[in-house]
Amino acid sequence: QVQLVESGGGSVQAGGSLRLSCVASGYTFSNRAMGWIRQAPGKEREGVASIRPVLGFAYYTDSVKGRFTISQDNAHNTVYLQMNSLKPEDTGMYYCAAEPWGGVLDAKTYKYWGQGTQVTVSS
Repeated sequence: QVQLVESGGGSVQAGGSLRLSCVASGYTFSNRAMGWIRQAPGKEREGVASIRPVLGFAYYTDSVKGRFTISQDNAHNTVYLQMNSLKPEDTGMYYCAAEPWGGVLDAKTYKYWGQGTQVTVSS
């Protein structure tokens, strides 16, 4: 049974940083993408960043480029999202997800999901 467990969310002021972690169990890292998806209040889920663990190829939505970094630790089946220079518009529930059947930043196509971790950025 695949389990994705996120941690690291919290409340920070604008300009601050957080690092999210996603530990995968029952799942073998492969070249299938893993991603971070966020959902702001009243909005649809949005693909923020994605990575292909074996090759290390990373992808970002435009609004986070230069501020967020996705990485992986294959030995520990963990994916990270380092978030710097946070803005109030980054507020939302952040989900770890795996194996999209569509685009790696297309939130609707991911097969496996974690429960999410809340990120709140105040101005």
